[in-house]
Amino acid sequence: MSARSENLRMLGKLAVIAAGMFAFGYALIPIYKHICELTGINILSLSERQVPGGGAAGRDVRVPDNSQVDRSRTITVEFDANSRGPWEFRPARRSLQVHPGELATVMYEFRNVQDRRMAAQAIPSYAPRQAAAHFNKLECFCFKQYVLEPGEKKEWPVAFVIDPRLSKDVTTITLSYTFFEVGGKTPPAPI
Repeated sequence: MSARSENLRMLGKLAVIAAGMFAFGYALIPIYKHICELTGINILSLSERQVPGGGAAGRDVRVPDNSQVDRSRTITVEFDANSRGPWEFRPARRSLQVHPGELATVMYEFRNVQDRRMAAQAIPSYAPRQAAAHFNKLECFCFKQYVLEPGEKKEWPVAFVIDPRLSKDVTTITLSYTFFEVGGKTPPAPI
């Protein structure tokens, strides 16, 4: 056999293998959904097929509640803002009632009232101190520094979840941020 005919045979084999792999990959999605539906391990596939006003695929399907949320407890989260410099910084709301395990979001407002560009960053603190290990921030402006132009106003979210393992005697948590200029002169602490 010539090298050319061997190459063509090999090309044919590789094309069959590639087509088989493509067909298998394409079939994985319906196979996966069917297995998940049978075993009940993927709640999303069940809720995607829910029909308004009556079950999914001819039967009632109840999507379970988030079992990580402790609805038997309510914690008051108080929000505080301190600034070390001539700018405005405050939470959009002063407090929020949340259940442990529940995702919550609060906005903070910041405005550079100076006549110059500035870079700033926020540092969080918690009271009581033991709450810090159970206060899980998913999104926070405190994760990085920001540059604001003169007069520029921004709003930033803090998305958080309080771990249900937080001691039951903690009913109020205060989240306090101190916003300070990075690389500039820091004014003396208030007396």
